[in-house]
Amino acid sequence: MTRIFSGIKPTGHLTLGNYLGAVRRWADVDQHRADALFCIVDLHALTVDHDPGRVRRLSRQAATLLLASGLDPELCTVFVQSHVDEHARLSYVLECVATDGEMRRMIQYKEKAARERVRGGSVRLSLLTYPVLMAADILAYGTDEVPVGDDQTQHVELTRDLATRFNQRYGHTFAVPRATRPAVAARVMNLQEPTSKMGKTDDVGPGVVYLLDEPEVVRKKIMRAVTDSGQDLGYDREARPGVSNLLEILAACSGGNPEALGGVYESYGALKKDTAEAVVELLRPVQERHKELCADPAYVEGVLRIGAEKARAMARPRVDAAYQAIGLLAAG
Repeated sequence: MTRIFSGIKPTGHLTLGNYLGAVRRWADVDQHRADALFCIVDLHALTVDHDPGRVRRLSRQAATLLLASGLDPELCTVFVQSHVDEHARLSYVLECVATDGEMRRMIQYKEKAARERVRGGSVRLSLLTYPVLMAADILAYGTDEVPVGDDQTQHVELTRDLATRFNQRYGHTFAVPRATRPAVAARVMNLQEPTSKMGKTDDVGPGVVYLLDEPEVVRKKIMRAVTDSGQDLGYDREARPGVSNLLEILAACSGGNPEALGGVYESYGALKKDTAEAVVELLRPVQERHKELCADPAYVEGVLRIGAEKARAMARPRVDAAYQAIGLLAAG
């Protein structure tokens, strides 16, 4: 059976972009067709300045929202990265296979390091090496497919390179995974800056719809979305990013086609209104289930505990094999 691994980083509240770009597909498709693991990658949240209490709160919230979105622990494995030691164990071994040049070419490191240099500061070492930890997250489970957005493709390519290099040097140990991408709304854009991704760590609150936003807040944000000059409501991501973003969101919520929807509307107001209502209805069951789960924290804790036990049992034999292959003595 195909094995899928994907994770979500608890660095901010989950957004409509996270849901339409990844989480809904995990729930509707991936957990039913594959042996799927979905992870709160909390160790990745430590690569930048952070508040420890907030990381813990966001980790719990993310896990609760994944379950509220339809991930079924009877069908898939939901767990927290730091609860499974094999991630950190394998990460160091893979650091011994990766090169300094590979790490410094990673786009996120280059961009963040450049910004810090301008300020006269420096980034944490973990920001340089975390792509190797991401590779360990994937390779520990014999993953075949990694559902990702366009901005994460480089990390999967690095993972493939490290798996291939390890196998060639030390004997076949790892499956070489491939990236997969959802067809529609894989990259939902900021409502106020439609050329930028709707990220959960954004400071531009009005441009980001969070999964737990109240309906009136959702409506207000979408009705105030930036649009394009002129009255043409046709779909064109390059020439009309504002209206195209709204059409993609509406299409993803309704199961329609953004190009076809572009020919339906004659005013921005009507498009925004329909998009807002579609998003409100999409999020309603998620918010209702989230409220129920928050009233039963023991259930969520139990899911994460059992998920970590399952993940540990899957990862340990492969990580132990990697230790032996690279030359480490087996523990007594």
